Amino acid sequence: MKKGVALLLATVLMLTGCGSSSASTGTTAPAETAKETVKETVEETQTGAVSTAAATTEQPEDDGKKSAANAAGTETESSTDTLVIYFSRTGEQYTVGVIEKGNTAIVAEMIAEGTGAELFEVLPEEDYYPYTYDELTDVAKKEQNEKARPAYRDNLPDLSSYSTIFIGAPVWWGDWPMIMYTVFENNDFSGKTLIPFSTHEGSGLSGFDKKLQSACPDAEVLKGLAVCGNDAQNGQDKVRETVNSWLKELGFSD
Repeated sequence: MKKGVALLLATVLMLTGCGSSSASTGTTAPAETAKETVKETVEETQTGAVSTAAATTEQPEDDGKKSAANAAGTETESSTDTLVIYFSRTGEQYTVGVIEKGNTAIVAEMIAEGTGAELFEVLPEEDYYPYTYDELTDVAKKEQNEKARPAYRDNLPDLSSYSTIFIGAPVWWGDWPMIMYTVFENNDFSGKTLIPFSTHEGSGLSGFDKKLQSACPDAEVLKGLAVCGNDAQNGQDKVRETVNSWLKELGFSD
């Protein structure tokens, strides 16, 4: 029994001395980790417990989870050159009541489905926006009057990986929400093809295209799309047809 333990101890020490690494992080395992592994293996053998290689190695993480990496603002190898950036709100909305998924988020996902694009949601660093409609409009108006530039969480994905970027938001007082101007001004959209889209309750695109062109003068801005928020919540089949028709006009589908 002792000979078996000694042999196993020697084998494990030999393996840990040859570049042992953590599969999930790709970093060399510290000496303390190697000692603990040896100790645990010896104890398991002495007690008659079954010991396998799988018990002392970590499984690699799924490399396909690009959306989570993008949301965290980390660099990943992209399989598409198209990105959808959007800002959306839940809570009480005009004509549709309290919603659990934002109108703009619904349209953004349809665009991603139709183009194979990746998604990035703009989230406030400090989410002080009210969930009641009247209070939200008051805050939105105050930000507009002050030309505020609210901060957003995380970094956008590396924009050099994308040639075409859809950008969407709800219309707030006939304009982009001020947080979107923070995005426009903090990132380099030069040479990109930008395509705006809005959700609204009667104000249409509200000049999103012209305002986007003004904010990003070195980009090419194409024809935008305006979707009624009520339709985004209650007429999604109709909206999907509209989105797909628009994408076809832009050359994204047959």
